[in-house]
Amino acid sequence: MSGSTDDRWALTLYVNGASTSSIRAIEAVCRVCDEQLSGRGVHVDLEVIDVRQQSALAARDQIVAAPTLIRRSPGPPRRIVGDLSDPSWVRLVLSIGHAAVTGINGEDPDADE
Repeated sequence: MSGSTDDRWALTLYVNGASTSSIRAIEAVCRVCDEQLSGRGVHVDLEVIDVRQQSALAARDQIVAAPTLIRRSPGPPRRIVGDLSDPSWVRLVLSIGHAAVTGINGEDPDADE
């Protein structure tokens, strides 16, 4: 059904400047939004907030660490704090897919050598 709340997602990503973890988080979240949500006709409102530049917003949302991703809708709000560099993990915690099983250094432990 078009126009349902599941057709529109609101996400807020809090980052800490241009740190490596922030850049990786932005890349992973954007990749998941583009590939898993927008690709299924879901409209995504992604707001990226730098806690250094907009500390009042970070205080309002009680952000204690960056990166932090908040899914505001659909469903109840959900917070993901910490390493967001793995798109598979982001999909899993946003409940839009499954996490791939990886071994040391991100290698597939079941792959043939």
